[in-house]
Amino acid sequence: MNLFDFHARVAPETGAVQRLYAAMDRYGIGRAAVAAGGVLPLDTLSAHLVDGGHVETDADNEAVLRAAEASGGRLVPFWFANPYAGPERYAKRAHRFRGVELSPAVYGLGYDDPRTVALVEVAAASGQPVYTVCVARPGARPADLVALARRFPTVPFVFGHCGCTGVDTDGVARIALQDNIVAEISGCYTVTARVAVRRLGADRVLFGTEYPLQDPGVELAKLDALGLDGTAREKVAWRNAYRLLGEECP
Repeated sequence: MNLFDFHARVAPETGAVQRLYAAMDRYGIGRAAVAAGGVLPLDTLSAHLVDGGHVETDADNEAVLRAAEASGGRLVPFWFANPYAGPERYAKRAHRFRGVELSPAVYGLGYDDPRTVALVEVAAASGQPVYTVCVARPGARPADLVALARRFPTVPFVFGHCGCTGVDTDGVARIALQDNIVAEISGCYTVTARVAVRRLGADRVLFGTEYPLQDPGVELAKLDALGLDGTAREKVAWRNAYRLLGEECP
């Protein structure tokens, strides 16, 4: 149960938390960093990834917090930030959360937008990591994330899904020289995860599942396929997550 899933979601549905626990138990996942899901219907999110677009709808962060507080530390809550709502609500609630997620695919804003920057300023003041998935649009590409990370060198940034295409090895190359960006490997191809470990080192790669959109067993099979030695696998599977969150490893 030492596996630490650094990217899972709690959907706004009855029984969602129980189904998450069942999936974690089935695959031996001890802990998971969770953010709100279901802000967009899946087809709309898919269209946003291709054509662009945005919503200004809040995620149900309070449901995530309730689930995490009832989990005995097994679920680690991340605030899913709505940049149109301003940074104040995140600032007021940051002490109850462990990190923040920025989503250009959902909210349509790039990493250079002042509303995005204001949220990262709160993360910096709170000592929290920023999880984000790049999209293939100006302002929200890997190079733009690198520029934002340079502005906030003390903030850990998580390069979700190893980029936006499944084979974004160019994105991995771009983040490699920016030490405060680590890669999370859910959703990408095995070759991309392997390139991430080689270019970044095992210290800068995180296991994640993107549950419930992805079955955790698929991501575990990918982790196995990387053929990591024992020490490197431990780093990717759970040790790096503890370190990023400022926790001592058990």
